[in-house]
Amino acid sequence: MKKFISSFVAITLVTGVFTACNDSKKVVANKDKPVIFFNRQPSDPKTGEIDMSSMNWNDKTFYVGFDAASGGIVQGKLITDFLATSDSSSIDRNGDGIIGYVLCIGDVGHNDSKARTEGIRKALGTWNGTTAPKTVKEGLATVGGKELKVVELEGKPMTGSDGSTWNSTAATESMNNWVEKFGNAIDMVISNNDGMAMGCLQASNFPDGVPIFGYDANSDAIEAIGAGKLTGTVSQNVDAQAAATLQLIRNTLDGLTESEIVKTGITKTDKYGNKITAGIDYIPAMKALLAQNTGVNKENWIYYTAGTRDVAIKHTNAREKKVLLTLYNGSDDFLASSYLPALNYYAPLLGLNLTIVQGDGQNESSCLNGFVNVDEYDAYAINMIKTNSGRSYLQKLN
Repeated sequence: MKKFISSFVAITLVTGVFTACNDSKKVVANKDKPVIFFNRQPSDPKTGEIDMSSMNWNDKTFYVGFDAASGGIVQGKLITDFLATSDSSSIDRNGDGIIGYVLCIGDVGHNDSKARTEGIRKALGTWNGTTAPKTVKEGLATVGGKELKVVELEGKPMTGSDGSTWNSTAATESMNNWVEKFGNAIDMVISNNDGMAMGCLQASNFPDGVPIFGYDANSDAIEAIGAGKLTGTVSQNVDAQAAATLQLIRNTLDGLTESEIVKTGITKTDKYGNKITAGIDYIPAMKALLAQNTGVNKENWIYYTAGTRDVAIKHTNAREKKVLLTLYNGSDDFLASSYLPALNYYAPLLGLNLTIVQGDGQNESSCLNGFVNVDEYDAYAINMIKTNSGRSYLQKLN
């Protein structure tokens, strides 16, 4: 008996970490632990092709995000519905029969940004087969019963002086420049996210009454809709995403396998009584759970006010587990104001203790350098800076 115990201790010293499964202790190698990518899908930044080599790392590797293609469509429809019910004389500020808009692009290499740009351009008829800046054609839209031409005056990526993307300060500066350049030819402002839209509103010369659309349903954007400053945004149901990220981890650590991992607590109630309320779909080919999107405007903004949480996520009495989690940019408007608070709310309810590494949004090393001591954790949740960096994190788990 003494010989067996000594051998067992020696094995644990070499291997590192105990992970509980079905309440019995057994050694789990890092490469076999749950890995959840979230918010930034492992993919080629140029082609958008999903990096399935990262997604197939092990049978506990998944992605959690939202339906980006559907989100772009929802944003496009939000804009065209607004135009259809507006007075053309008030929208077309210089009366030239053309609706001119400017577009804040988040990150030309990000699948979500591409989907939103595509959805906007297709809805307005300016889509010319690519999401690249300055590659558009003349479109048409119905405005208050009249068919008017639509022109994208300029669309550009909002990159900060530090190299960070989706940058609200860059949006403020661009808005100032656009007003000087295009004057009252600007009839509408559209943004790939709320942070940049709010940045535009900070411009000292932002033209009064010009409709402006964002994306994310951040708390300040929702308040801006209520105050009549922002025209509309799209909710990607951040609570569903944050809860699903953590629920997948909980499910795998509880020993669930195959389809039960992506259903339990998500589309059906788990043994603790939890089930995400918002719509969320599983796409097997991508190993991805995608939250559904909804448009937000002056008619329904009150239902998206800050402080609402999914009351169907209650608690778990499972043994607490440790999770190492990275955020690509601790200053990102959406992640900082919406996603991180949701993660911190649901983690203790699901018995998960998060260690959070916050990057600078431009250098992958700012996250990778904090992705250390991996043996101490039971699972990993990864939000990369570059979407093609998945394998850099996974290599640390070998």
